Amino acid sequence: MGFVGGGAGAFIGQAHRQAAGLDGHFELVCGAFSRDPQNNIETGAALGLSEARCYGDWQQLLERESALPAEQRMQLLVIVTPNHLHAPIAAEALRAGFHVFSEKPAALSLAELIELQAVVNSSGQLYGLAHTYLGYPMVWQARDMVRNGVIGKVRKVIVEYPQGWLSRDVAGEGNKQAEWRDRPEFSGPGGCIGDIGTHAFSLAEFVADQSIEQICVSLGMHIPGRQLDDDAAMLLKLASGASGVLIASQVCAGEENPLKLRIYGDKGGLEWRQEEPSSLIHRSLDQPLQILRSGIGQPWLCEAALQRMRLPAGHPEGYLEAMANLYNDFARAIRNHTSGHDAPGVPGINVGLRGMAFIEAAVANHRGDAKWTAITP
Repeated sequence: MGFVGGGAGAFIGQAHRQAAGLDGHFELVCGAFSRDPQNNIETGAALGLSEARCYGDWQQLLERESALPAEQRMQLLVIVTPNHLHAPIAAEALRAGFHVFSEKPAALSLAELIELQAVVNSSGQLYGLAHTYLGYPMVWQARDMVRNGVIGKVRKVIVEYPQGWLSRDVAGEGNKQAEWRDRPEFSGPGGCIGDIGTHAFSLAEFVADQSIEQICVSLGMHIPGRQLDDDAAMLLKLASGASGVLIASQVCAGEENPLKLRIYGDKGGLEWRQEEPSSLIHRSLDQPLQILRSGIGQPWLCEAALQRMRLPAGHPEGYLEAMANLYNDFARAIRNHTSGHDAPGVPGINVGLRGMAFIEAAVANHRGDAKWTAITP
């Protein structure tokens, strides 16, 4: 694999490299890690790469890797840049014959993403998105229980993702991650809703196993001078007729990363918390509350959950392991690839389309007079 972005000081690039290396399926062979030449070379050297495979920019990386013999060149390009570069780099990498695994969102706009979808479809290469929370074993367990009617017909979905890191003007204090996220030309039309709201949205659709069709939205900006939303609350209408609530905020002072999903049917409910990912709470109308715990070999867990676990019960697995599950599924797809763009188990271009449609629908609803706005496609 090769990397664009993720130089020294960038959290998400390091997380991707650690996750990709966890099970030994990928070898890092090249990168264009930073626009800063010194950072780029130093990052590559720290990762054991020769200076010849540390390229000055992503265009040079694609050109020179394409010219290498097949047994030497990268097979997968990982994109961990600011949002505005996701689609352009992905499109050129796919055209050059490389598989792509990108940070989300997949593009800056739905129009740009539809263009990327055409490239994905015509390239014959695999394309995946880093919706890491969809790699957690107990998320797959929850989805399996919903699919099998354990909680009955879905009636209510409540998903919340509060963070506190933007409670101050950290961009004005020199935080580069906060700075580019608040600039529409780099981040897209959504701030908080694009950064973490899309995670909550995709988690809700994945576990409920159905689409969210309409939303009623209120967005907020709590720091003077901020250009994009830092707070969001919305009502949801799901395809089955169920209702829901989605809250995403980055100004909940003191919060860390407590993504939480609750889903209720006519027979019971499920609750999963990202900060306690090994547990899945099952509530029933006529039975005591149960807490299902992760761990290899647990006979009450579904196969999809079990195949995403590495350790016995009581040994916590977390964020890096969840991301590693996406990389494992991608590695399996590359080895078996003959045609098509989907890597089974990995969120793909269609998840990206749903996320971008969600962002644009949320912004439109907040700015407009309509009570409800449809999410299309």
